[in-house]
Amino acid sequence: MKRLLSLGLGGLALGVSLTAAAADHDTQFRVNELPASDPKYLRTWQQLVEDEERLPEWIINLSGTATPMQALEEDDEQYLVGELCEAHDCAHQRLYVAFSWDKAHAYALYVQLPANLPADKAPSRHASYRWLGEPDAGIKQLLDEQLKADPNWY
Repeated sequence: MKRLLSLGLGGLALGVSLTAAAADHDTQFRVNELPASDPKYLRTWQQLVEDEERLPEWIINLSGTATPMQALEEDDEQYLVGELCEAHDCAHQRLYVAFSWDKAHAYALYVQLPANLPADKAPSRHASYRWLGEPDAGIKQLLDEQLKADPNWY
């Protein structure tokens, strides 16, 4: 209970919303919906991408195709974590995103695969990885685990 109180009313409201979303699978949060849901998410994401060079528009605007997000913990901190991919090219362009519970920090792992990768080749050996937002080792592991949870990733 102390943990929820330390998050403040915004965190408590998000926690209640996440609990409700978990109960109702049709209303779960998605990465591409966060900027419109709260200006703090938009501001935090804009701060992250402003220092990055040569990012595609779908990443800058978080406008790709997204899966439902989940609340995960890393080093006693809560994060809202989800996947976004370039619309119509999820196999080759992915982004794994983590927002801190207080919406003050965002981190991401951008994964790209060559367009002509043969189906029998292991994607993990041919991918390029780019970290956004200077995540520490724990956040890197958290996002890397999301990538490795994909059954098509080997």
